[in-house]
Amino acid sequence: MNKKTLVGISYVSAWIIIWGTIGSLIDFYFLQNTYLPGSIGQLLTFIITAVISSITAIFLFPTINKKFIS
Repeated sequence: MNKKTLVGISYVSAWIIIWGTIGSLIDFYFLQNTYLPGSIGQLLTFIITAVISSITAIFLFPTINKKFIS
């Protein structure tokens, strides 16, 4: 496995953890105050945080890639 592959796999893995953590924190608040477990609101919370996280990850990847591959 070369360095470029390792950086790519690590980057995706880190963003999955970041997305899951942020989504869960937001979900925890809404579960206490707004919606019930298993509701459409919970699904939308994770979909919206996934989209925002994916867009952020795509825009940040060139910077991270240049920093670690150079």
